[in-house]
Amino acid sequence: MFTIDQIKAAHSNVKSGADFPRYIQDVKTLGVTSYSQYVTDGHTLYHGHGHTAEAPAKYEALTIAATGNKEQLAHHLKIHQAGETDYLTFCSQAAGAGVEKWTVDTEKMTCVYYDVAGNEMIVEVIPGV
Repeated sequence: MFTIDQIKAAHSNVKSGADFPRYIQDVKTLGVTSYSQYVTDGHTLYHGHGHTAEAPAKYEALTIAATGNKEQLAHHLKIHQAGETDYLTFCSQAAGAGVEKWTVDTEKMTCVYYDVAGNEMIVEVIPGV
């Protein structure tokens, strides 16, 4: 069973979007099978085999755009993954692009971004480390 403290320790090594694949490998090793990150305030629900843990809000509430904009999200993802923006900037940009949450599946190694209607906006394959 993983703990939020273990996840925080793994996350402490993330400096930009470029570090994301390594972080996913680290939480997978802890036993996390999936997690959903909610853009509104940054709280996260982590799931493992028969285990769930919730991390509290990380920042003040953001307003999520009512309509998803895939092109805008794709642009923000590209620059974030290149290390050009920090986490909070990316979250703010994702909110503006209409992202309600993203869900990572550590078994399928995918990250899916959803709009407020629950529609998939972008599905990314997480590269190996």
